[in-house]
Amino acid sequence: MQAAIQMQDREGAEPMAKPDRDWWRGAVIYQIYPRSFQDSDGDGVGDLRGILTRLPHIASLGADAIWISPFFKSPMADFGYDVSDYRDVDPLFGTLEDFDAVIAEAHRLGLKVMIDLVLSHTSDQHAWFRESRGSRDNARADWYVWADAKPDGTPPNNWLSIFGGSAWEWDSRRQQYYMHNFLASQPDLNFHNGEVQNALLDVTRFWLERGVDGFRLDTINFYFHSQGLEDNPPLAPESRDYSTAPAVNPYNWQDHVFDKSRPENIAFLKRFRALLDEYPAAAAVGEVGDAQRGLQVVADYTAGGDRVHMCYSFDFLAPDKISAARVRTVLEEFDRVAGDGWSCWAFSNHDVMRHASRWAATEADRTAYLKVVSALLMSLRGSVCIYQGEELGLPEADLAFEDLQDPYGIRFWPEFKGRDGCRTPMAWDSHQPNAGFSTARPWLPVPAEHLTLAVNTQAGEDGSLLEHYRRMLAFRAAHPALSKGSIGFLDTDGDIVAFTRRHGNEQLLCVFNLGGSDAALTLADGMSPVSVPGHGFSGASAEGTIRLGAYDAWFGRIA
Repeated sequence: MQAAIQMQDREGAEPMAKPDRDWWRGAVIYQIYPRSFQDSDGDGVGDLRGILTRLPHIASLGADAIWISPFFKSPMADFGYDVSDYRDVDPLFGTLEDFDAVIAEAHRLGLKVMIDLVLSHTSDQHAWFRESRGSRDNARADWYVWADAKPDGTPPNNWLSIFGGSAWEWDSRRQQYYMHNFLASQPDLNFHNGEVQNALLDVTRFWLERGVDGFRLDTINFYFHSQGLEDNPPLAPESRDYSTAPAVNPYNWQDHVFDKSRPENIAFLKRFRALLDEYPAAAAVGEVGDAQRGLQVVADYTAGGDRVHMCYSFDFLAPDKISAARVRTVLEEFDRVAGDGWSCWAFSNHDVMRHASRWAATEADRTAYLKVVSALLMSLRGSVCIYQGEELGLPEADLAFEDLQDPYGIRFWPEFKGRDGCRTPMAWDSHQPNAGFSTARPWLPVPAEHLTLAVNTQAGEDGSLLEHYRRMLAFRAAHPALSKGSIGFLDTDGDIVAFTRRHGNEQLLCVFNLGGSDAALTLADGMSPVSVPGHGFSGASAEGTIRLGAYDAWFGRIA
């Protein structure tokens, strides 16, 4: 954990702990999807009290913070990402008092608490939208993005929804279309209206006053749209990228220059950061969903110290398998465009196929492969997000159509099965019903193959993936160069990726073999490698050469 800095008060009393405003830089953040983490009341759905009982697991990993996906009041059309009341907990998850208990216990265990703020849109059941759709001249008439139909009655432009079809829905009360980047029941707020910005900043302050340490900002680049409502230009087939939406979705056929990633967002992010800076050590990480210009948006949103602290894009969440060349390309491109910006890297989350299936399914030794890519993740310059069950190596669940809950998957089945496969319940105990998640039938089934990977089967087993994660998080925490240092890549061939991490007087060389065959890296003349222990890999060095087994790594210093 990041140590607090000590200060002496003016009267010479006992030293007081000064909050570390920089705790987020290099932090490891553990994502909790509350519906699927732990059920405490036997209704088959995870809740805040369940999270409370499982916080020691996260603390034992060595994580610095938790990020809790939405638990606000919601009709659950998109499982909490359609908020109907920003200032209250949905009864499905508990109460505000339950959330207070989570904060208190997390802080006792040394964990920061970040919550998922969904500011770009609300539920159509939110009081703001109910008022806005009532007429064209009410107090909140301009709080959402409304537009007249074209003369032929069709939507005002060609903008598309990520969830399929037009981004415009006809409203019979106002006789206008409203914009929705996601479900039709998730209308987009109008950030060009200053009152909307003020209301959302008030929501942010509400949770800061409640004691949260920061926020994950959902779809941060979707806040603003072009007021000119111009058509997005088409993208040539060879330019399409499928990291933001699946290949079966024509959303990828447009260059989204007018409906998101607008320059006006910078001014709002500065207002948001100024609010966070009023608090001792609040921080935010933004999700950037933009396949064409993701790293540049991350750079723009994190530059200068007066915007958000860090962002992540979908570079390593995309379907493309990670490779030595891709790691170097992405990190060097980020360093080129970002300057003083900061990224947060992730391999899995609640929106994409788990990387244990996306990448590891074709490898000869699945567990060894997952160990080396996790060690790579823990060694990259930036902060890190790990998704619940990642530390167990849970694969994507293959669900039947009748088990699906995700409207995204239901719409595009069977070519795209949606996000339910990565959202199945956490596997705690192989001997308990539903792997210890719930005494009732869970909202999504627990796959049989997850039982053998449950926490109880891996805890204390030195060769397990779970214990490997604990070692790597401890190793990262012990070496500031890994959490906060600069990065510089070495020229390598094949499946080897190698780079130096440098911070203060510490310089580490990190070498990874992502392939299933033995490999070696020969250093320049005069470079004498000295191994650094504590990570559990078996890579060895001798006479200027680092030798690696399949899926192996080596960490050391150059004398």
